[in-house]
This record gives sequence, structure tokens and C-alpha cells, in this order.
Amino acid sequence: MTMSPWDLRHLVAMVCDAGPDVGVGHVMRCLALGEELVARGVRVVMVANLDRVPWAAEQVRRRGIESVAPGPGDVLDVLVRLEPTSVVVDSYLLPASVYALVRDRWPLLALTDGDPRGRAADLYLDQNLGAETSAWELAAGSQHLGGLTYAQQRRDIVRQRPSAPKTAREEHTPLRVLAFFGGTDAFGVSPRVARLVAETGVPVELTVIVATPELAESVSAVAPAPGQVIDMIGPTDTLAELVADADVVLSAAGTSAWELFCLGAAVGFVCVADNQQDAYVRMDEDGLAVGIATLAELDADPEDALAQLAALLGDVRLRERLRAACWATVDGRGPARVADALLALELDRV
Repeated sequence: MTMSPWDLRHLVAMVCDAGPDVGVGHVMRCLALGEELVARGVRVVMVANLDRVPWAAEQVRRRGIESVAPGPGDVLDVLVRLEPTSVVVDSYLLPASVYALVRDRWPLLALTDGDPRGRAADLYLDQNLGAETSAWELAAGSQHLGGLTYAQQRRDIVRQRPSAPKTAREEHTPLRVLAFFGGTDAFGVSPRVARLVAETGVPVELTVIVATPELAESVSAVAPAPGQVIDMIGPTDTLAELVADADVVLSAAGTSAWELFCLGAAVGFVCVADNQQDAYVRMDEDGLAVGIATLAELDADPEDALAQLAALLGDVRLRERLRAACWATVDGRGPARVADALLALELDRV
């Protein structure tokens, strides 16, 4: 009997930035691809420092993905020990020289946000809005997967995707609002946004996901307006369910945006980092979400942010339009498309 190529030993190593200072966004979007590969019988090992982000480490473990913590400058040594059949890199910190060395030895998929800035790869994934029309200079002989067609959603997100966007009749009274800003909330946005919600005076039930005891203390100091309730929970495995139940979601304009779109959420975004700026502006301009403010604007002059948030909380038709537009842009099948491309890349190297 002739063996299929997938009967051979098969291992994908995923190199990701992770930690309290850099967040866990890189890990979370790699999880979506990782669990798709595991479901296909592929062994996946994540090369990342997860010891200081135990919640993320648990997410990795639960999906049947192994993990290895590299030391400083130790990524290549770890990869040599693993002997993978291909490598995925999702990093802002790894030098371009390392990408080149990895590509020389293994098929390489690089996740990028815009310009790869000279980082070599065989396959590039830029899952951001409008990336399908980008004209960045890429490594010779490489392929590019761009746009929301390839957006990475974990399976627990896709399971909660509604068959149609929520309508005004399905909203709660008072509105249920969910606020979260990543697994670590490295910029401390949650107390600022809780305060902004209180200042709108709109009756809401606000649930804030707080990443640390210090942030929880700051949120607890926010006095709700009459008719408002502010609750807090820690990082949770039920985020998708909470988003699906919410009428409005407030979040950072990072990698979780595409998960919110997949779920058909009415979202107000805060831009917390420079690399979110392009997507933040375009989402607002394209009528996919409300741009509340950049973090700098929120701190310097919150009046415009207050007006934007009040409009989102006060306009049911706006929320309906946002849900319909978002739901139509992300179908949840991005991980399967990228897994197909990565495994095909391995066959090309055989």
C-alpha cells in the first residue's frame, strides 16, 4: 500500500512572543492554526515564554499543543532540537536575521501585520483588513495570504458564531456591555473605559474582564451612574459566550477584532498601539466598528471618546448595521485555509 505524505512523522513548531509586557495576542492567533493542525493529526509545539502568562499556557495545553520556553537567543537551538517539518513565526521581537536562518532550513510561515520589514519567509499571513491588496516587498519565491479570508479564529469562537446577526429585538434591557483588552491588558485600558462608560450615564450592565488585581482595584474605584451596574471577572475560557450574549463589546483594535467580527458583535474599539492604527481607522471608515479613541486621545481629551461611546450605546440601528457588516466579513474558516497552504508548502519541500 502506498503511504500518504501525512503518514510520515510531522511536526510544526510555532515561535510566538508572549509575556505580561508584550501580551498574548501572538499566542492566541497561533492557537487557532495550531488546533486546526492538531485536528489533522499534526504534532504542534509552541516555542514561547508562557510561564508568566499561565492563563495562556493553559489555553495551549488544553488544545493538545506542547510548549517549550526558549532562553535568550535560544530559538534556533530549540528548533534544531525539535527537528520540525515546518515552522510558524509570529513575533515582533525576533530579528530578521533569524527568519532568514530558519527559512534556509525549514519551510517557514511568517505572520505579519503590514510590512514584513525584510523578514524572509516562504509563506506570509497578514490577516488584517485590506491586506489582500497590500504591495509590500516580499521574499523571492514566497506566497502571500492576505485579508480577512484568512483571519484566525479558535474553534470555541466559531462554535458561538450565530447563524445570523443579532437584531434589535434580541438586545437586553438594560444593554449588556462587555469590555476586555487582551489577556494581560498591558496598557491598563480597562479602568479608563469603565470610567468612560460611567460618564455616558447610559443605563447598562457592564462586565469588565480584568487581567490583574491592580486593574481590578482601579475598576472597582469607578462609580457607576444611576441605572448602571459594573461587574468584574478575571481572564476566562468563556469569552466567546460572553461576546455572543453582549449587546456591545468594547475592546482593543488588535488581533481579537476578527474574532469579534466572526461573532457578529457591535464593537467600539480603542487603538492601544501604533500597529493597530491602520486597521482602527479603516474599520471605522468602512462602517464595521466605532472608533472610540486612540489611547493617547483618551488620556489627553476624552470628550470626543465620550461622544463616540454614547452614540454607540444610544443608537440601536447603528448597532444592527455594525453587527450585520462584521458578521459578513469573517466566516470562521481562515484556519483551515492557512493549514492547507502550510501543509502544501511542506510537500513542496519534500
